[in-house]
Amino acid sequence: MKVVILAAGEGLRMRPLTLELHKSMLPVLGKPLLHYIWESLPSMIDEVILVVGHRRETIQSYLMDEYLGKKITYVIQEKKTGTAHALQLCRSYLTDNQRFSLLYADDLHHRESIEKCLAYDRSVLVARVDNPKKFGVVTMDKTGRVIEIEEKPTEPKSNLVACEAYVLDQHIFDYEPTQSSSGEYYLTTMIEQLIRDHQVFAVETKFWHPIGYPADLETAKEALLLLKSNGGGVQ
Repeated sequence: MKVVILAAGEGLRMRPLTLELHKSMLPVLGKPLLHYIWESLPSMIDEVILVVGHRRETIQSYLMDEYLGKKITYVIQEKKTGTAHALQLCRSYLTDNQRFSLLYADDLHHRESIEKCLAYDRSVLVARVDNPKKFGVVTMDKTGRVIEIEEKPTEPKSNLVACEAYVLDQHIFDYEPTQSSSGEYYLTTMIEQLIRDHQVFAVETKFWHPIGYPADLETAKEALLLLKSNGGGVQ
């Protein structure tokens, strides 16, 4: 099974740390963020399609053509056109009727939870947070099917949010994303359309640590050390 990992962004909120390194290569406990993302990939995922752009040389020189036993195909996103465009660039590397996983390169995840996502044809990893206004808020029915993902609402319907980790299939390419005010095309608008037409199930994660600002690197260290002391980890 393949996973698409989006790692082309500039990481503007992480400056000045991202002036020399790509955001996903910033170290946590002596290892880059991408290392922990690789560790969270279930064993059935054997190939990575990695979308790179800004500071891609810092990623490619570290991972090379294979990392931790998983083959890597690099897809280059030359311009800042958004996450939807990044995924569309990968279409030719994904065969018809093939499910694939999709992750962003700056979040720490839990392998066991990602494995549970793989039990569905289409799914999204979700978490309960204290500040849902900052994320895509998920509404689901009694069966766990996602009814709606509302991006950064002023009045959230719940504290359950999408963790930017998905299992998708070729149906996602049936939809065209809408252009944002910044001129970029975001994956969220494609996911919203997919949910209206097809079953997408929510899987609640045991661990998720999004990294958007420099301070999040310190809290990531604390989170990983706590998990390790409890006999757990991103695995």
